[in-house]
Amino acid sequence: MTATEQPASERQRMEDFDQFLSETNTDAEASIRIVEDNADAIFTWDYAKGKRPALEKLYEKAKKSQWNGSDLDWDTDVDLEKVAREVNGNDARAQYVSQLMASDGSPVAHWGDKEWGQYSIESFAWRLAQFMHGEQGALLATAKIVETVPWIDAKYYASTQVMDEARHVEVFARYLDEKVPVDYPVNHHLQALLDDIIADSRWDITYLGMQIMVEGLALAAFGSMHKNTQEPLLKKLLRYVMSDEARHVAFGVLTLQEVYEDFTQAEIRERQEFAFEAALRMRDRFLQQEVWEQMGADVRQVAPRLFASPDNQEFQHLLFTKIVPNCKKLGLLDAGDGWLRERFGEIGVIQYENWVDTSEEYNAFAIADELASA
Repeated sequence: MTATEQPASERQRMEDFDQFLSETNTDAEASIRIVEDNADAIFTWDYAKGKRPALEKLYEKAKKSQWNGSDLDWDTDVDLEKVAREVNGNDARAQYVSQLMASDGSPVAHWGDKEWGQYSIESFAWRLAQFMHGEQGALLATAKIVETVPWIDAKYYASTQVMDEARHVEVFARYLDEKVPVDYPVNHHLQALLDDIIADSRWDITYLGMQIMVEGLALAAFGSMHKNTQEPLLKKLLRYVMSDEARHVAFGVLTLQEVYEDFTQAEIRERQEFAFEAALRMRDRFLQQEVWEQMGADVRQVAPRLFASPDNQEFQHLLFTKIVPNCKKLGLLDAGDGWLRERFGEIGVIQYENWVDTSEEYNAFAIADELASA
C-alpha cells in the first residue's frame, strides 16, 4: 500500500472477499523478517530541553512510570480454558459464533462444548499473539522515531517508549510461553501494515501509523480484554501495558498536532488516506482466519458471515473509540472536503468523534503512584 492509493469501498471488500482471505503469510515459519527502512537518521545539536512543554511533561511522567515485567507474579496458576472462556464469553464475535453453532447448516453447526472450549483457547491465544507481534512492530517503529524526529524533546520521550515496547514484547511473550502453549504467527494484514510503517521515509507517517492507528486500536483492544478477564496476572499485565500505551498515543497526538498545522492540503489528504487504509487493515485482521483454519472450519464460509454479523461489527466499531477522536484532534476528520469524516461515517464509527482524545485522558491510566508505593 502507498499513502496515495484509493482505499477500497466496503462493497468492493465484500465482493473481493476470496482474495482477502487468500492473503496469508508466505514466511510464517521464518525466524526473522527483513524490511527496508528508507528514512534518514537526524542528529540535532539543539539540546535545550522543554521547548515543547507538553512533551517534556510526558517525558517526565514516562521516567516515573517504568515498571519491571519480572516483578509480576509469574507463579500465578492460570486455568487456560477458564480464562479463555471468560474472555470469549463477553466478546460479541464469540457470541455470534455460539449462535452459528445452534444454526442448522452453518459451518460450525456440528460443534459441541469440546469444540467451543478449543475455539475459545485458540481465539484467546491468537489475540495475545497478535498483541505480542504488534508490540514488536511498535518497538521497531519507536526506535525509528528516535532516529528520525528532529526535536530533542521528542527524541527524549521516544527513547522511553523503546524501553516500554521491549517490556511489552517481553511480558506477552512470557505469558504465552508459560501460560498459553498455543503459537500463532503474525497475521498477514498486521504484518503488511507494520511493513508500510517501517518502510516509509516520512517520520510523521511512522507517528501516524504506529502512535495513532496501531497503538490507538491496541489501547481499545487491551481495554476490552482487561474488562472481561478476572485472571489476576493477565489483568495486572494489561493494566500496566495500557498505562504505557495511553502515553504513547498522547505522544503521537501532541507531536502531529504541531506538524500538521504547516502541511499543505495535498499532504493532509495523503495522511487521511493512509489513516483510513490502516484502520481497515487493522479491523479486518480481527476476523482471525488463522483460528478457523486451525479449527478445521471452512474459512470461506465462516469469515464472510462473521464479517457481516451485527455482533462482529459492534466489536469492530469499539476498536475505533480511541482512533476517531484522536484523528479529530489532529484535524484529519474535517480537513479539506471532510474526506476522512465521510469514510469513517461509511464504516459506522464516526459516532466516536466526540469521545475524549488520548492526549487528555492519559493521566487516568497512570500507575506512577502505585509503583512509588510498592
